[in-house]
Amino acid sequence: MTRSAPTPSAPAASSPRLGGTAAAVLTFVASASILVLEIAASRLVAPFVGNSLTVYTAIIGIILGGIAVGAWAGGRLADRIAPTRLLGPTFVVGGIAAIATVPVVGLLGPVLAGTGGDGALSLSLVAFTLPAAVLAGVAPMLVRATITDVDSSGSLVGRLSAIGTGGALVGTFLTGFVLLGVVPVRTLIVATGVLLVVAGVLIQLRLGGRDRTTTVVGLAALGLALAVAAALVPNPCQRESRYYCVAIRTDAANPGGRTLVLDDLRHAQVDLADPTALEFAYVRWFAAATGELTDGAARLDALHIGGGGFSFPRYLRAIDRASTHLVLELDPVVLATARDSLGFTPDDAIEVAIGDARRTILDVRADSRRLVVGDAFGGRSVPWHLTTAEFVREIDRVLTPDGRYVENLIDGPALRFVRAETATLRSLFEHVAVVTWQATFDGTSGGNVVLVASHVPFDAAALEAAVRASTGGVSVLADDAALDAFTVGAPILTDDFAPADQLIGG
Repeated sequence: MTRSAPTPSAPAASSPRLGGTAAAVLTFVASASILVLEIAASRLVAPFVGNSLTVYTAIIGIILGGIAVGAWAGGRLADRIAPTRLLGPTFVVGGIAAIATVPVVGLLGPVLAGTGGDGALSLSLVAFTLPAAVLAGVAPMLVRATITDVDSSGSLVGRLSAIGTGGALVGTFLTGFVLLGVVPVRTLIVATGVLLVVAGVLIQLRLGGRDRTTTVVGLAALGLALAVAAALVPNPCQRESRYYCVAIRTDAANPGGRTLVLDDLRHAQVDLADPTALEFAYVRWFAAATGELTDGAARLDALHIGGGGFSFPRYLRAIDRASTHLVLELDPVVLATARDSLGFTPDDAIEVAIGDARRTILDVRADSRRLVVGDAFGGRSVPWHLTTAEFVREIDRVLTPDGRYVENLIDGPALRFVRAETATLRSLFEHVAVVTWQATFDGTSGGNVVLVASHVPFDAAALEAAVRASTGGVSVLADDAALDAFTVGAPILTDDFAPADQLIGG
């Protein structure tokens, strides 16, 4: 006795049918919305947990998990309830969940501030799992609502899958290349949620029947009220760019003191009345490491990789009026903020080139700079492509034979990233020194580290005396034997291998 395989059942004949065009549009919208939320999520959480590879990984992983759960659950529901009755409520709930990410992150973010990847995992899990899962459930519902026979099911699934992928691509590129540069991230997320809610109401009116329309409209009203409430959640950003949440904090003890905050980190502090006042310890180490270059014996032409608050070029200009400076700054909004709020005015002595330093350094003449200052950061790490031997060769190219490179890094107690970057500099420069807190050398704390590199010898004892005079508790490592021990086993960073984010804190 043989049994025939069960034939997949079609939706109930009494259920309204969904045309192919409508299914394609709804698939496109749902998929695009998920990717808008995924790209925007990194900017929404950055003011609290930073902007790094681990943060991106946490967000992508959590949202992919939500998509998997939602696709499975949506398919199960579509087999039990007429999918045309599900689509309206699903879009409305997905929109509400998207809008809710703004107050959820705004309220939970300060609690998790400074926790990095772990905090990003927690924020993403709480805020973004639900909208991703709900919107991912749309695809199997649409297949179930559109399918007419098994013979054409493969073509239908393939077509809707391709359209969904197209929507995801449009959401990705539109958000990353356009929207996040012109629309505040919270506005973008709330607007996406509102559009989903409105779409859900329209779908319900067209397909859902009257029995649930009142409930769906009530949910939609709740979503719109939540959108209004989201606008009341405190926003840590005074400005937003493609790269950063930007804020300026005033110094209660010093009326002229201003601090530039990018995402969750203080990036610069300036005194509007005194450009020689250096608040950050590492900037004082910069000054100690370059003091002899401003003695007037030869003109100081400096290249600065990263602008931020432009505190160090302004300091050098104040103590050496003959010096000239070129600053390579990635973000035009950071430059605008420095001009508007930090008292910075570019002129013939301090020029600014906007763009990625890996590209803009190519326009700097060879042997033209006695000093190169590396102070560019994306989150807690120097962007990996500005740490490699290939980039350091460009720095060496623009330095004069007696020039000097000073670089600011941040690392954890193990100093794995610092050791690798020190090894990288030593592969290209004959003389290297490491400047940081003695506690950091001892492995009891992390923090800022300044590296000094040159082809000509410098007085390590004088350097140590200068940095200790500027900041107590600091030591300098410059002896070749000690540096050999410090960098043993450390990789030389290259364009093929520069795991900057992974090395930090390890």
